[in-house]
Amino acid sequence: MLPDGGVGVDAPDEEARVRIGIQTSYAGDFRQTAQEIVDLEQVGLDVAMVAEVYTFDAVSQLGYLAAVTDRVELISGILPIYSRTPALTAMTAAGLDLVSDGRFTLGLGASGPQVVEGWHGVPYDAPLARTREVVEICRSVWRRERLEHAGPKYTIPLPADQGTGLGKPLKLINTPLRERIPVMLAAIGPKNVELAAEIAEVWEPIFFHPEKAADVWGAPLAAGKAKRDPALGDLGVVAGVPVAIGDDVEHLLEFVKHGVALYVGGMGAKGKNFYNDLAVRYGFADEAATIQDLYLAGRKDEAAAAVPDELVRQTSLIGPESWVAERVAAFAEAGVTTLTAQPLDDSPAGRRRTVEALARIAH
Repeated sequence: MLPDGGVGVDAPDEEARVRIGIQTSYAGDFRQTAQEIVDLEQVGLDVAMVAEVYTFDAVSQLGYLAAVTDRVELISGILPIYSRTPALTAMTAAGLDLVSDGRFTLGLGASGPQVVEGWHGVPYDAPLARTREVVEICRSVWRRERLEHAGPKYTIPLPADQGTGLGKPLKLINTPLRERIPVMLAAIGPKNVELAAEIAEVWEPIFFHPEKAADVWGAPLAAGKAKRDPALGDLGVVAGVPVAIGDDVEHLLEFVKHGVALYVGGMGAKGKNFYNDLAVRYGFADEAATIQDLYLAGRKDEAAAAVPDELVRQTSLIGPESWVAERVAAFAEAGVTTLTAQPLDDSPAGRRRTVEALARIAH
């Protein structure tokens, strides 16, 4: 643990509060989801995050949310860097920031080769270099500079020997509401986390374990912060957590194990699964290997049963309100500034109660 009690970010002081967010579901009618977010905004929701994998696109949904909400921050969680040109990413972010009155954060990530190559049909190459260049290009566009970029992965305008030779440097026609739209990078590998700490306003890990975060991410966060532009401010940390608050919710730990098994066991192949690597770095090497073997063999229930209780319990908020309050404090002490809840209730009314209770605890 670093001297400030965090993992290399500026941990909230005693007067600070942890913001409460929610991750929208891939399933169901998004219009109903949007109405639920409007209701949750009234009971303390601070952030709404919309994912984009091989689903409906996140941009149209974020624009819809911008129209029906008043206060919540909107985050793309995440847009893959490979699926759009950097200039289109910048244009999209500027448009969403405008229609939301400055409530948008551009969440970016590399995704993985299964989605990038299997769905988008483009090579999954040089994620670190591409991420850095995409962020640089976006910020140049938002400053309304004539776009000229020469990097290892992107050259803009396109050189004459690669096209018609008619390309010329352009600048964004519209004036963005903000010339510095916050950028959130999703990252769990050491080099990716270091990059996030260096160039992003916000970092989004996954399966954040407060008691082990410093051991796993402290060094790369410190290395990135050493190169960080002070103008970026403190690094925010957004951590997703399954949430169930009550005296009879212990059984839901088993439910969460199935989701963990999907990531640790099934999101990638042997030797190329970032989430499995994270479980290993947390100290669960044998368990991670077992989960992956079982999951890839099609024995998904057995894979879920092999997920360690500690991993689920410490990366979730499942238990009585007093326990949840202790865990929220642990996340805050480890540097988390926003908790994006994944309520395990099966009804809008139940999810509203969960978010309202979590907001009361965190605020």
